[in-house]
Amino acid sequence: MAPSSSQTLARVPLRSRAWWPWFRRGATTVFFALVAWLLVSQARTIAWSEVLSSLEDYPLTAAWGAVALAVCSFTLYSCFDLLGRHYTRHALRASTVMLVTFTSYAFNLNLGSLVGGVAFRFRLYSRLGLRPGAITRIMSISMLANWMGYVLLAGLVFSLHPPMLPPDWPVTAGHLRLAGVMLLAAAAGYLAICSFTRRRHYELRGHTIELPSPRLAVLQLLMGAGNWLTMSGILYILLQHRIEFSAVASVLLLAAVAGVITHIPGGLGVLEAVFVALLSHLMPQAELLAALVAYRVIYYLAPLGVATAAYLAMEARSRQLRQQRR
Repeated sequence: MAPSSSQTLARVPLRSRAWWPWFRRGATTVFFALVAWLLVSQARTIAWSEVLSSLEDYPLTAAWGAVALAVCSFTLYSCFDLLGRHYTRHALRASTVMLVTFTSYAFNLNLGSLVGGVAFRFRLYSRLGLRPGAITRIMSISMLANWMGYVLLAGLVFSLHPPMLPPDWPVTAGHLRLAGVMLLAAAAGYLAICSFTRRRHYELRGHTIELPSPRLAVLQLLMGAGNWLTMSGILYILLQHRIEFSAVASVLLLAAVAGVITHIPGGLGVLEAVFVALLSHLMPQAELLAALVAYRVIYYLAPLGVATAAYLAMEARSRQLRQQRR
């Protein structure tokens, strides 16, 4: 018996999806190879002695301004999980939540999202008595705040003031403007879903997911965009205002995506390669790399040292509480 039309249609999606995993792996491999080639090619053309000399002559006023903005950025990001606290209505104190968020964010930047954003949050929140379902929802709200804020800021920057790219690049300002409009549409779509969808609860792998309220969604977008904006300000100060702020923000946003795709902990080397490739026609490579090294120390390594001490203190406190309960 010949298959019916409904049976034929039922088979089509299964066949059409079979190529997707292979395409995704291939695209990821090609992208990773291109980034690796970019890292090697750029590293071979850099005069590292000039980079060290630029670091020795670096003005302390710029460094201290960047430190102040870094403190603001980490403080703002530490409030992301407070949105999850409101969303899940758990009873942990705001100061405790902020400390957990700060610690996980510092490890996230240096060791990757699976270690910092997921593993540390699960361990610390579990020690504090939260259940896996609540922890998952807290992380979801926090990650959405980060990346929807990214989408909003990238949409604004790319559509209104795209960076000046090297003349021999295939990507033009028109391409970036189109991408910016699409990102703004995605941010508007997220707000529309949270505001107007009647169905508020969804089931995903045994967990009930509730859509954020319109007010919470707006806070996610504003806080996330504010943090990316502050990070851009750190680099703008370290570059001593010699490159337009919009260009610095654009390249930072592009480098962040490259770092996520390549899965390199902390985006080590990727950030530098993207900045050198896109901005070296506006500033000498040695001075550009000196500013990026300072950024690594101020925004990555110094907070990691503080977060490590905080994590050890929280672990010691947790052991004491367990011993007292016995």
